[in-house]
Amino acid sequence: MQKGNIGVTTENIFPVIKKFLYSDHEIFLREMVSNAVDATQKMKTLAAQGDFKGELGDLTVRVNFDADKGTITISDHGIGMTEEEIEKYINQIAFSGVSDFLEKYKDNANSIIGHFGLGFYSSFMVSKKVEIITKSWKDGSKAVKWSCDGSPAYEIDDAEREDRGSDIILYIDDDCKEFLDKGKLEGLLNKYCKFMAVPVAFGKKQEWSSEEKKMVDKDEDNIINNVEPLWTKTPSTLKDEDYKNFYRTLYPMSDEPMFWIHLNVDYPFNLTGILYFPRIKSNIDLQKNKIQLYCNQVFVTDQVEGIVPEFLTLLHGVIDSPDIPLNVSRSYLQSDREVKKISTYITKKVADRLNSIFKEDRKQYEEKWDDLKLFINYGILSEEGFYDRAKDFALMKDTEGKFFTFDEYKTLIEANQKDKDDQLVYLYATDKDEQYSYIKAAQDKGYSVLLLDGQLDVPTIQTLEQKFEKSRFTRVDSDIIDRLIVKDEQKKSELTDEQSDNLSAVFRTQMPKIDKAEFMVQVDALGEEARPVIITQNEYMRRMKEMSRFQAGMNFYGQMPDSFNIVLNADHPLVKKVLEDSEAATAEALKPIVAELKGQEARLAAIRAAQDKKKYDELTQEDKDQKAEAEKAVQEQKDKKQAVIADYAKDNSIVHQLIDLALLQNGMLKGEALDKFLKRSVDLIK
Repeated sequence: MQKGNIGVTTENIFPVIKKFLYSDHEIFLREMVSNAVDATQKMKTLAAQGDFKGELGDLTVRVNFDADKGTITISDHGIGMTEEEIEKYINQIAFSGVSDFLEKYKDNANSIIGHFGLGFYSSFMVSKKVEIITKSWKDGSKAVKWSCDGSPAYEIDDAEREDRGSDIILYIDDDCKEFLDKGKLEGLLNKYCKFMAVPVAFGKKQEWSSEEKKMVDKDEDNIINNVEPLWTKTPSTLKDEDYKNFYRTLYPMSDEPMFWIHLNVDYPFNLTGILYFPRIKSNIDLQKNKIQLYCNQVFVTDQVEGIVPEFLTLLHGVIDSPDIPLNVSRSYLQSDREVKKISTYITKKVADRLNSIFKEDRKQYEEKWDDLKLFINYGILSEEGFYDRAKDFALMKDTEGKFFTFDEYKTLIEANQKDKDDQLVYLYATDKDEQYSYIKAAQDKGYSVLLLDGQLDVPTIQTLEQKFEKSRFTRVDSDIIDRLIVKDEQKKSELTDEQSDNLSAVFRTQMPKIDKAEFMVQVDALGEEARPVIITQNEYMRRMKEMSRFQAGMNFYGQMPDSFNIVLNADHPLVKKVLEDSEAATAEALKPIVAELKGQEARLAAIRAAQDKKKYDELTQEDKDQKAEAEKAVQEQKDKKQAVIADYAKDNSIVHQLIDLALLQNGMLKGEALDKFLKRSVDLIK
């Protein structure tokens, strides 16, 4: 028997391994099975090269566990090891010391295994003792047994084993007993070893026994992996149904994908894989982390954010490359130069594939656009340079359901939708039903209206406005139709300023209190045929609020109330009637108030004119008090005036009906207010 110490310069290396790998402690199973598969692959290579002339035999890697003994055993029929090879590959770990290690790799501790080739030593994350019983493929080799209890001390002794290969026996630690559960182990094997290149058996297949009234083992091995997954095959040999079946294997509960890209390159790096375009419903976050990253069919991670471009995380599928470092943390992957090259290549391949589908079958592409546009918009928003690729196959859909490329749509609207400043105005709606009357008003003017009802459509127009020359996007309900695309000087109302103020007050004082909403009333001459009252919402403020849901640092806009404009059409007969009736009903009550108000306003104007001639620090306290007193007197008269108008307006059914109709048109009339509107409508019909 040989005894010795593993080649480390500290007594504490195993606690360090356990501590630093604890967050990834389940990875030990992948490492053990990967080593077994690697040893088996090497054996096949030796046979293929003629170095080994014997029978390969059964090359299945087997994983077994014994809950009573507290062991997990990984067995292979690979190349095995001699005593000298154990000394070289197992015992000599070139650490300069724990303190140096901690300092050097403190920011990347999870990469410890891959960085040092310590895959085998991940077993000590979960084991209090590890044994290796191995026999080399070389002629004349004898079987040896290596054991270690988690300290640097080890023992090597002779062992009984007829065939070449290795058994790794893990004596599971008391705080890791969950790994001695069949379901847990099967789940980990399915996660990490599902596509390894050598058959991996976990127990036997089972069937129901009517005699024993339970599931019993069959003679057939339970092979948990597919040694030739679809991405390793030549694309020309595969049919659509093969890709769909593989997708169902990866994502059993998902809808059928729209289409896919089969990656297969060997220069300037090795890369295979299949990326699927899923039918994305709505919530982006629920769709992420569906790409599985592999290295030679060994699972690395499905946390691909930062490894592939952000918008590609919406894709599903598999990427496999020997150039992807195995057993490293995600931060290491994100900074790896080869990974960045792969990321750039995949982006190009995705864009090329979309462009070819668009050119080959535009009709099919248009049919899938509603599912596809979220992905493309995400790319335009998050990936610098993707717009330049996407502009040829990104589409715009109008409210009539017709599709256009960016250039096609520009050609369509160029003649009719330029304003007096020569800016091209892209009108859009976000809800065809809710904004129907605004859409209709635009179409009656001969304008085209886009339908931007996707989750990222509105944020994307910020980017498009920067890319398109002399262009802007405006929602159809952001202003009255004649001001959406201003082509000449606007017609002004014939009302006096006082009439406009009084008319505004009639409606403003009767606006309902709606949570997180503010209303500002203005009077415009819109023509007799236009609606009497129209509600609009400023494009800029509304868009900023919408953007605040997607972009950090914009919470200020998100917390602001919605601001709406109530536009009163001074040309409409009903609005004229309201004005005439209100003037007649309030004339006597307002006469003394208006006279007093004019006097106070004149006094305030005189005070301001006098004080404007002085510098601020020359104003006395008496000056300031005099001005404040005059301002208070003016406001008191305004409040009295508004109270008189409000008292009249509260009983005016036409005013309330017009306000409610405008609110109803915008989906803002609810609850008690809606009930009152319905009752009032019935009374008016009577």
